[in-house]
Amino acid sequence: MWRLKVSEGGGPWLRSVNNFLGRAVWEFDPDHGTPEERAEVDRVRREFTERRFDKRESQDLLMRMQYAKQKHLQVDLPAIKPVDSAEVTEETILTSLRRALSQHSSLQAHDGHWAGDFSGIMFIMPILIFALHVTGTLDTVLSTEHRREICRYIYNHQNEDGGWGTQVLGPSTMFGSCLNYVTLRLLDEVDNNALTKGRAWILSHGSAAAIPQWGKIWLSVVGLYEWSGNNSIIPELWLVPHFLPIHPGRFWCFCRLVYMPMSYLYGKKFVGPITPTILAIREEVYSVPYHEIDWNKARDACAKEDLRYPRSLLQNVIWTCLNKFVEPILNCWPVNKLRDIALKNLMKHIHYEDKSTKYIGVCPINKALDMICCWIEDPNSDALKLHLPRIYDYLWLAEDGMKAQVYDGCQSWEIAFIVQAYFSTDLVNEFGPTLRNAHEFIKSSQVLENHPDSETYYRHRSKGSWTLSTADNGWSVSDCTAEALKALLLLSKFSPNLVGDPIKGERLYDAVDCLLSFMNKDGTFSTYECKRTTSLLEVLNPSETFLNIIVDYPSVECTSSVLQALIMFKELYPGYRKEEIAKCVKNASKFIEDKQRKDGSWFGTWGICFTYGTFFGVKGLIASGRTYENSTSLRKACNFLLSKQLSTGGWGETYLSSETEAYVEATGPHAVNTAWAMLALIYAGQVERDPAPLYHAAKELINMQLETGEFPQQEHVGCFNCSIYFNYGNYRNLYPIWALGEFRRRLLAKN
Repeated sequence: MWRLKVSEGGGPWLRSVNNFLGRAVWEFDPDHGTPEERAEVDRVRREFTERRFDKRESQDLLMRMQYAKQKHLQVDLPAIKPVDSAEVTEETILTSLRRALSQHSSLQAHDGHWAGDFSGIMFIMPILIFALHVTGTLDTVLSTEHRREICRYIYNHQNEDGGWGTQVLGPSTMFGSCLNYVTLRLLDEVDNNALTKGRAWILSHGSAAAIPQWGKIWLSVVGLYEWSGNNSIIPELWLVPHFLPIHPGRFWCFCRLVYMPMSYLYGKKFVGPITPTILAIREEVYSVPYHEIDWNKARDACAKEDLRYPRSLLQNVIWTCLNKFVEPILNCWPVNKLRDIALKNLMKHIHYEDKSTKYIGVCPINKALDMICCWIEDPNSDALKLHLPRIYDYLWLAEDGMKAQVYDGCQSWEIAFIVQAYFSTDLVNEFGPTLRNAHEFIKSSQVLENHPDSETYYRHRSKGSWTLSTADNGWSVSDCTAEALKALLLLSKFSPNLVGDPIKGERLYDAVDCLLSFMNKDGTFSTYECKRTTSLLEVLNPSETFLNIIVDYPSVECTSSVLQALIMFKELYPGYRKEEIAKCVKNASKFIEDKQRKDGSWFGTWGICFTYGTFFGVKGLIASGRTYENSTSLRKACNFLLSKQLSTGGWGETYLSSETEAYVEATGPHAVNTAWAMLALIYAGQVERDPAPLYHAAKELINMQLETGEFPQQEHVGCFNCSIYFNYGNYRNLYPIWALGEFRRRLLAKN
């Protein structure tokens, strides 16, 4: 039976800066669990499979079963289900909050954070499997039980038409279908009905020749596509002077760190071992014999299901020049000497990224690519051995099977919001131990030093920051740092006897210094770094599938988070960098106002979508001193949200809002969308003006609450740069708690 292990290392090839704090890994123990517990696991697995087309999202039940057993929790407060808004009272809200907080506190890990399912993207597991296959370590890393659960997940998320999507949400794509089909075959799955349907989908939609660029590269690496069918990804680009806007060091970190090993593999024209399985798959995923495929034609092919970013005329000219002139010249003597220099330079950067992230990588995509590059350089290297145990950091298990996470977790991000949600309830005294443990986790997760030689490797300052996940990950993020700082400032207002000792002042100053270093020239904030190059370079985006990947664009959410944190810090430490903070607040609030749409909403880049963006837009403006009475922006935002409230009282928005850039209403209310909308209205003074819509919304949330005290897992609301959608495991609870807590607090203040 499987069990979750938290904050544990083990083995000679794992490295950590803080004793693996926050690391969460599933391990199989054949002797673990009673027959009754194993039968219960089988039941929830079976029930998911039976209803998988009706409800695609898992409930993360295996983790909950483990924690229920460990903590022997019983919710004693009876559920109250109000029939109409008039039955929503301070008492019913308080009962709902206590039930939710008791259950949610029981899910806290012993190290202080809340683990959870951070998945939903269907191409990440395949690329990890491809990397293990190519490096010959598949059997070393994945046990029979791992393989069984990975296959279970892929089968469970096959669409009814036979294909697989790029993510759990949405229709089948060539990218998702080819990669998951090949993964099943590499895991020794043979002809069955699911594979037959998957192969039929691929062949009826243009075959693997129509896979988008990232798919072409991955299939080339494993020997299922020819490198001549790829557009050039020249490694020599890394040798141009850094002051030029086209230098990859100026690209968004995700773009450069994914294309860096891709360009190494392209420069090497590397192909993995051609096994009998690979030869068989070649005949299965193409409509003509492999040796008859026109790779020049395939190079420009992309299935319509995948094509979100069609190439422009200028792009066609650029790629034609690269393919027909630049690449051939770079392969001729003596110019080809440059390629050897470029490839050695890339490996220096790859090793730096691996070491500075303790072989986790900024994400699983570049980790898998880097791992292959390290193996090519030396199959017996320490680098490969250090990579392998960190594969487990990305694997998560639930009743739908074993999946690959978007990141090595979102521990630091979610815990900062959880702390803020708990404080909104005014029930801190009842949950002191929970907050004390969370406090220690946040303090211990701060990045304390800059990475050595950071400028040489185009890394932003990291001292004083927080990552999205763990300190071992090492990649500082502006809004993660801001939200962690806000949580610490809140905690500092309470007795150390209740929530633990506050963080040292100098570390708060480090956090503020780091935040101000993230500020763009116009006072806005991007994600991992400042905006380093012109948006015009987006014309170079070769991906066909993902939007806006070249530049680290400023967003309303990041700008709002930093704005709020700096204002909260200034209130407690008014003298520190006073002028710079004042200038930042002025410019950041103006940016938020300027990004508002005519209908009063803000578009969300990192969540679904307009309810998320509007929540952050409103919070930022309120923090900067705007009010409903003096701000047209806030009045428009409130009108927008009220216009989208469903007749039942809640809000429901689907991921299609991000696809279409227009609000798309879901078929019913969503607990997290409802909470975001409620919070925006509450902060904008809706309780004081007319609380009726909020009573209506509170009734909806309380009625959604489960018998356990939790709120339901619904459609995924996490979003990555408007391109891919996934789950934040704790959003389902923390935001409804926050909304109900803040509503109750405002009602008590009003009365």
